[in-house]
Amino acid sequence: MRRKILALLAACTMMASPLPGYAAKNDGANSKKSVQKAALKKQDTRKAAVKNTAKKSTKPVKNARSTVNNKKIAAKAGSKKKVAQNAAHPPARHIAVSDDPAHLAIQSAAALVLDQTTGKALVEKQPDAVLPIASISKLMTAMVVLDAGLDLNEVISIGHDDVDDLKGTRSRLPVGTTMTRETAMLLALMSSENRAANALGRHYPGGLAAFVAAMNRKSRSLGMFDSRFEEPTGLSSNNVSTAHDLARMVAAAARYPEIRMFSTTAEAKVALNGRIQTFGNTNALVRSDNWQIGVSKTGYISEAGRCLVMQAWVADKPVVIVLLDSQGKMTRVGDANRIKRWMESAALAKAAHPA
Repeated sequence: MRRKILALLAACTMMASPLPGYAAKNDGANSKKSVQKAALKKQDTRKAAVKNTAKKSTKPVKNARSTVNNKKIAAKAGSKKKVAQNAAHPPARHIAVSDDPAHLAIQSAAALVLDQTTGKALVEKQPDAVLPIASISKLMTAMVVLDAGLDLNEVISIGHDDVDDLKGTRSRLPVGTTMTRETAMLLALMSSENRAANALGRHYPGGLAAFVAAMNRKSRSLGMFDSRFEEPTGLSSNNVSTAHDLARMVAAAARYPEIRMFSTTAEAKVALNGRIQTFGNTNALVRSDNWQIGVSKTGYISEAGRCLVMQAWVADKPVVIVLLDSQGKMTRVGDANRIKRWMESAALAKAAHPA
């Protein structure tokens, strides 16, 4: 009985205890499961770490993009500011100066600018057109008087023959007015007084006819072969010349000190008939500080238009300027100023960019 009880206990013990193989197998499975769980946990940890890293790395990228955008915005703002500053203070314009005088747009019908040093024509517009020259004739009148060596202090008078019956122009010299030959020349050249100019011709040895003949001889001696003079004032439209011929006449007139002085006098007070009268120059440019003029003469009759001749220094060059048949009171002055600005600009450009 005792043996049966012991055997039964042993059997129960065996049944209660797992078999060694099964236990090992079960332990292996459990171990495998533990390993798998650990691996999964490790993997989850890695994923979490990667995710956190991604989140961390995403934030700086976003900040980098934001920085780039901020820089772009700042650049645009700076650009706008720069544009605003440029609008308020525009940069200096650099204008190229053309050597082509065709860009001058000379309004006078005929024009010539002659460099006296080289003899080169700087500007030409119908320089050989034969045109009436009006009171430009008075430069020839003065040269003929001076060539004759007549006494400039001799007193001459204004007579009825000096009154303009051709155009009916007015004069501040009544018939009977007396003055020296020098004063008559001053008024003829400075104020273009027709009666003074005619009186100079009338008081020439041999009279007016001899004087006109001397004018034409003088013009031929200067090579003015397309010129003709009929009387000393220029009131006749038969007093004709070309821009080329007048350039020769102006250059010749510049050799006479009296003509240089009288033709460029801006204003003079003259005692006439017991009272002082003030006369001014018909060329406004002689009163300008911007011009250095050696010889000047204006002219006007309806057939000739408005004319202007000058010998002047422009851009450090001695030049002769001839402008014929200008329409409008200021056209000849405008042309002269355009020529001057063009020459000065060309000289500055040449100095800045020497060949």
